[in-house]
Amino acid sequence: MSPKLITVIAGVGAGTGAAVARRFAAKYPVVLLARKPENYQPLVDEINGAGGKAIGFSADVGDAASIKNAFAKIEEEFGNDVAAAAAVFNASGGFVRKPFLELSEQEFISSVNTSIHGGFYFSQASLPLLLRGVSSSEHAPSLIFTGATASVKSNAGVSGFATGKFGLRALSSSLAKEFGPKGVHVAHAIIDGVIDIPRTKEWMKDAGPDAKIGADAIADAYWHLHTQPKSAFTWEIDIRPFVEKW
Repeated sequence: MSPKLITVIAGVGAGTGAAVARRFAAKYPVVLLARKPENYQPLVDEINGAGGKAIGFSADVGDAASIKNAFAKIEEEFGNDVAAAAAVFNASGGFVRKPFLELSEQEFISSVNTSIHGGFYFSQASLPLLLRGVSSSEHAPSLIFTGATASVKSNAGVSGFATGKFGLRALSSSLAKEFGPKGVHVAHAIIDGVIDIPRTKEWMKDAGPDAKIGADAIADAYWHLHTQPKSAFTWEIDIRPFVEKW
């Protein structure tokens, strides 16, 4: 019997994480991970109410024990032969805009914990499930990381955030080369612009329509990555609105 295929998404809120969850829930049961139940429970209710299958667990991606506990609960829910069709690391934290000499150690470490430690813990927990899905998934099992402009360009005042994002990108590059030959598609997405979510509603109001990146458009791009054939894997994509000049 083929194992049950699921999608696991770490970092679920009102923007990209929710859009990705809805997109992947059209085909797979989705497991949503976030620190607080209020971040995932409304979405769990929405997906289940629409006829899909969703479950949420509280987890801190920067804490190894928390991630191990969340994945243990996944096996309890779906069985110890559960496999993953996709795993999406969308967690982000530690964004502080501050001169370097005013940056506290904890502010710097916060970004490293979320992006680098979190990416490491999530990858080590999800890759065994992705490898288990290679033989039964219609599409190559996919591990997708959400990056940012700071993944490749470190501007003044964001040294901590950029360090975390640089590290996450490096991790994804290494994993792509190691696990691609094993049938797992590892990809990194640079989200190079402002995402159109409730928190940014008043931002860039004079820039015109489509000046901000639609969360659903990001989800569609992630789905495209997931469905790419093994003969044409994309490791990195750059998603940016047409108005950006850099």
